[in-house]
Amino acid sequence: MSRRGDNGLTYAQAGVDIDEGARLVELIKPAARATARPGAAVALGGFAAALDLKAAGFVDPILLATTDGVGTKLKIAIETGRRATIGIDLVAMCVNDLICQGGEPLLFLDYYATGKLDAEIGAEIVTGIAEGCRLADCALAGGETAELPGLYAGDDFDLAGFALGAAERGRLLPHADDIRAGDAIIGVASSGAHSNGYSLIRKVVERTGLAWTAPAPFDAARDLADALLAPTRIYVRSVLPLIDAVKGLAHITGGGLVENTPRALPDGLAAKIDWDAWERPALFDWLQREGGVPEADMRRTFNLGVGLVAIVAPDLADEVERSFAAAGEMAAIIGEVAPR
Repeated sequence: MSRRGDNGLTYAQAGVDIDEGARLVELIKPAARATARPGAAVALGGFAAALDLKAAGFVDPILLATTDGVGTKLKIAIETGRRATIGIDLVAMCVNDLICQGGEPLLFLDYYATGKLDAEIGAEIVTGIAEGCRLADCALAGGETAELPGLYAGDDFDLAGFALGAAERGRLLPHADDIRAGDAIIGVASSGAHSNGYSLIRKVVERTGLAWTAPAPFDAARDLADALLAPTRIYVRSVLPLIDAVKGLAHITGGGLVENTPRALPDGLAAKIDWDAWERPALFDWLQREGGVPEADMRRTFNLGVGLVAIVAPDLADEVERSFAAAGEMAAIIGEVAPR
């Protein structure tokens, strides 16, 4: 039998610090507990999260689930050390998809992977995730932290999110049988590029030679990193009260309005977008100018200032637009449904 004696290896020497992982759990417990909601208590440390749909107020629910990440927007957070809001992006990318099916977000789980675990850095990231859950009225009921030396280098990390929600039977979106040519398309403003197109954004920044700490050419109030790290807007609270008034919703992510709006429409119908119906935020004009990006690529890569669209009957369009405004959103009619 071979004996290693004093030369034996521990897990910590192999690059995985179990004690640091336990410390991270203790650091994030208060932020997670603050996201508890009816039907979903938060008690980190178990093997699974529980959801009581009856306590959450549902009678005959259909469960809905989504998963997503943040993409290469993470690289800006990593390179600048500004990680406080990247967790909001993670939640937003999942719950904004969920509400487009008519679902109410209930539970959220995260996966955080890094090469070398630092409890303070991990707590900063997960606290941002908890803030996103709070904005979505969704419980951060659990997650997984993975320390993977050799897979991630330096300060690199990755995030994935998983949202579980529900809708009462018969209230799922879109209402495909009810969508007609002539229905209005209402666009709801984004808070920036959200979490899509950042591989192109970083290429444009590289071409300009600007430092992350330089003043943003399109936003005098912030430096470039803060402007580009503006978190994805979470639409849950403004959309759920309008579920019965809309026929369909689309979250404008990768593919832009061109590819995401049709996902809310039945076969035979198309989205006729009036590209002059809203003022394009200065960020996108700057990206197009500095990168020489063709207009077709701009429309298929970025949200161009519209983070969500709602399909509504023409006679309800003004009412829905006012409701969005009352909820703190900027919204406008940006097109209509037309025969394909």
